[in-house]
Amino acid sequence: MAASDNRTTPWTFVLDEPLRILVVDDDPILREFSSVYLATPSATIETAGDGVEARSRLSQAAYDMLLLDIEMPRLDGFSLLEEIRANDRLRHLPVIMLTGHDDIASIDRAYQLGAHAFATKPVNWRLLSYQIRYVARTTRAECLGAGASEPRREAASGAPPQAAETDVHAFLQSVVRRADAFEQRLSTEDRSRYSPQIADLRSCAQRALAEISATKLSGSCLPDRAGTAAGQNVGAEARSTMNRRSA
Repeated sequence: MAASDNRTTPWTFVLDEPLRILVVDDDPILREFSSVYLATPSATIETAGDGVEARSRLSQAAYDMLLLDIEMPRLDGFSLLEEIRANDRLRHLPVIMLTGHDDIASIDRAYQLGAHAFATKPVNWRLLSYQIRYVARTTRAECLGAGASEPRREAASGAPPQAAETDVHAFLQSVVRRADAFEQRLSTEDRSRYSPQIADLRSCAQRALAEISATKLSGSCLPDRAGTAAGQNVGAEARSTMNRRSA
């Protein structure tokens, strides 16, 4: 039996449930890419540049997931993870270590300190999305089974499980705005390195927005057709970009 053609497979958002995720990394480019690749109409991505900033954010707001780099200035990931597990309010917070350290000692220490998963750089964002969804679902089930409250359900209870037409449109517009603003902040060296990927994301989002507008004019059902097609376009371009970065 011939394998199915990935180009015709309908695109779907992996993070399709309400999630508020804090990504902690001292690399500004990774933080920006995390906002582009992980954010969906249901998943909100916030970022922090080091452990001290993350500590402040965790004290002021509730999150469903923490993606945590190891090597950072002021307060490293291992130290912050120790503080989290010693804090009664945060000790059940799901944490995924996201780092360039893939040696045995780093992996062992991460799990010993209470990490739920370990992902290495360079990041395969699609794979990481599935990992985030799995960790979120399993930790939620564990909390409910133990009779504890879920890590942050009260803050996400108002978000719908599925994206509406306006959510898809706003998401695509945010991709274009972020791409334009972020490219202007890059140094000359980084611009030559990352501009092709940023241009791919921008043009894909613009094409998807144009398709939505064309579908509106034709009077078709937007949630079923335009929203899905827009996701397919963004997804195909993202897959292409990730493949190039992983090569």
